[in-house]
Amino acid sequence: MRLKGLLLAGGTGSRLRPLTYTGAKQLIPVANRPILFYAVEAMVEAGVTEIGVIIGDTGPSVQEALGDGSRFGCRFTFIPQSAPLGLAHAVMTAESFLGDDPFLMMLGDNLLRGGLSGLVQRFAAGDYAASILLTPVPDPRQFGVAVVENGRVVRLLEKPDPPPSNLALVGAYVFQPVIHRAIHTLKPSRRGELEITDALQTLVDWQLPVDAALVQGWWKDTGRPEDVLDANRLVLEDLQAGIDPSAEIDDLSQLSGRVQIGPRARIVRSTIRGPVIIGEEAELVDAYVGPYTSVGPRVVIRTAEVENSVILQDSELTDIPGRVDQSLIGQRVRVSGAPQRPRAVRLVLGDQSRIDL
Repeated sequence: MRLKGLLLAGGTGSRLRPLTYTGAKQLIPVANRPILFYAVEAMVEAGVTEIGVIIGDTGPSVQEALGDGSRFGCRFTFIPQSAPLGLAHAVMTAESFLGDDPFLMMLGDNLLRGGLSGLVQRFAAGDYAASILLTPVPDPRQFGVAVVENGRVVRLLEKPDPPPSNLALVGAYVFQPVIHRAIHTLKPSRRGELEITDALQTLVDWQLPVDAALVQGWWKDTGRPEDVLDANRLVLEDLQAGIDPSAEIDDLSQLSGRVQIGPRARIVRSTIRGPVIIGEEAELVDAYVGPYTSVGPRVVIRTAEVENSVILQDSELTDIPGRVDQSLIGQRVRVSGAPQRPRAVRLVLGDQSRIDL
C-alpha cells in the first residue's frame, strides 16, 4: 500500500519557552540531533517517502534544517498553516497535497522507540478507516483519550475530565482519505481548534472501523523541558560509543561507559562518564560530564560539572563550583561562576541568555 506522509512541524512551543522564542520546538536537539529528524527517519523506515510538512511561524528554520529530503531518502513538500488551529485543521490545510491517498501522520515533536513500521503494516493488513497508536499514561486528562473494546476504538475524547480510560493517543495516525470528509463536518472545540479526536469519533459514529494498537517500546512527547531531558536520557540509552579520529584527548582525562565524541573536540584534564555525547569542536577543560548529558557543537565547559543535561551549541559554562544537573540550556548561553553560589542549580535557559550564579 502506497502511503503519503504528513509531518506536523508548526505550533508555538509555548511550554518550552524561553527556548522557543528564537526557534522551532521540533528543532531542539536530543542526543545532538533535532527531534524532528527522528520523526522523519521513522516515517522513511516505514516506507513513506513523499512527505508534506506543516509549518508555521518557524517555517524558514524548519525548511533550512530539513532541506529537500534527499539526505533522508524522501521528498518534502512544505505546507504553511495559517495558525495552529488543531491537528484536524492541519490535515485540512494539507488536503490538496494528500489528495485521495491514504496517509501516515506524525507529530514532529514526538519520539517513538518502536518506530512506525508496525502501525503501517497493521493498517495495510486490515480494512480500517484509521489506525492509531495508544499508550497508558498516569494522567490522561492531558491527552486525547480512547476507549477500546476488542481492539476497536469505540469512543474518543480530547483532554477529558474525568477520563474514561488511561489510554492516550500517541502522535501517530494512519488514515484513509475518508478522514477529509469527517473533518469537514467538524466545528471548533472549546479550545477553538479542530480536534483530530473529534474527526476520529466521527468515523466511529459512521460505524467505520478505527483500529488501535499499543506502543511497543517507548513514546515521548517533548513538549516540556523535563520531557526533552527524559527523551535525551532514553535516546542515550542506545548510544553507540565512538571517538572521532580528529578529537584530542589528553592522558589526564578519563572516559568510562558509552561516550561518543565528535570531530575536533578537545578534552583536557576532564572526566566523562557515559552515556554522554560530545559534539564537534566542543571543549572540556578541568570538567566533569556525567551520565545522560548531550554537549552540543562548540560548547565550552571549563572548571564545571554537568550531568543529566542538554546543552545546545555555542554555549559556555565556566568556573561553576556546584554541579549543573537536569538542565536544558539554549544556544549561545554564557553561565559563569560568582562567589557564594548554591551547591546545585537547575536551569532552563533560552538562546543567547547570560547569567551569573
